Amino acid sequence: MRRFSPLFALALLLAALFSCKGQFDTLLESGSADEKFDAAFTYFNNGKYNRATKLFESLAVLTGGTERDDTVQFYWGLSSYRAKDYYTAESTFERFLQEYPRSPFAEQAEFLHVNCLYKSTLRYELDQTPTYKALAGLNEYLLKHLDSVNADAVRSMIDDLNGRLDKKAFENARLYYKMEDYKASRVAFRNILKDDADNRYREDILYYTAMSSYKYANLSVSSKQKERFLVFTDDYLNFIGEYPESEHRKELDALYEKVKRKN
Repeated sequence: MRRFSPLFALALLLAALFSCKGQFDTLLESGSADEKFDAAFTYFNNGKYNRATKLFESLAVLTGGTERDDTVQFYWGLSSYRAKDYYTAESTFERFLQEYPRSPFAEQAEFLHVNCLYKSTLRYELDQTPTYKALAGLNEYLLKHLDSVNADAVRSMIDDLNGRLDKKAFENARLYYKMEDYKASRVAFRNILKDDADNRYREDILYYTAMSSYKYANLSVSSKQKERFLVFTDDYLNFIGEYPESEHRKELDALYEKVKRKN
C-alpha cells in the first residue's frame, strides 16, 4: 500500500480547501440563478448558514419580480437568523414584510422579525431603547396573532422585557439610597409606582420608601424631625397594610416603635 508523507497529506488537504473556496466564490460571482438557488438550499439544509446567506443575498438581485423572490428573501432572513446575525435578519424580514405582506411566509417572518428585536435588547443596566422597540413589536404581533403557535413564546418575551424595565427603574432609585441621598431616593421610589403601580418589585419599593423616609428624618435637625417622622409613619402603615407578612416587617416595626417613643 502506498503511503503519503504527512506534509503531502497536508498539501492535499489545503488544495481541497482552496478548491472548495474557489468553487463557492465562482458560484457566488457568476453562477446562474438556478445554480445559486439549488446551492443556497443545499448549504441551508446542511447548516452552512453564512454561505447560504451570501447566496440568498446574491439571488435577491436576480429574482426580483419573479415567483421565487419572496422565498429567496425569506430564506435570506432565515439564514441570517440561524447564523445569529440578528441585525441583518431583522432588517431583511422587515423589508420582506413590506414587499410581501400576504406571502405564505408572512406570519413566520413577523414572528422572526420581533424575535430578532427581542434578541437585540440589552441588559437592564444599559440603554433600554431597544427594549421599548421590541416591546412595541411584540405587542403588535400578539394583537394580530392571538391564536398563533408562537403566542406563548411572545408573551414570555414580553414578560421578560417588562421585568427588565422594572428592575432598571428599581435599581436606578436604589442608587440614591446607596448614596445616602434619602430624600431623593424616596421621591424616586414613589415615582416608580406612580408610573407603574404593578412593578414586580413593589414590595421592595415600598420597603425602601419607608426606610428612606426614616433615615431622612433621623438625620434631620431636631426641629424638622417630628414632621418628617410623620412621613415615615405614613410609609410604614402603607407598607404593612399591603405586606403584613413581609420579611421586612420586623425591621420596620422596630423603627416604628422607636419613632413612637421619640414623639
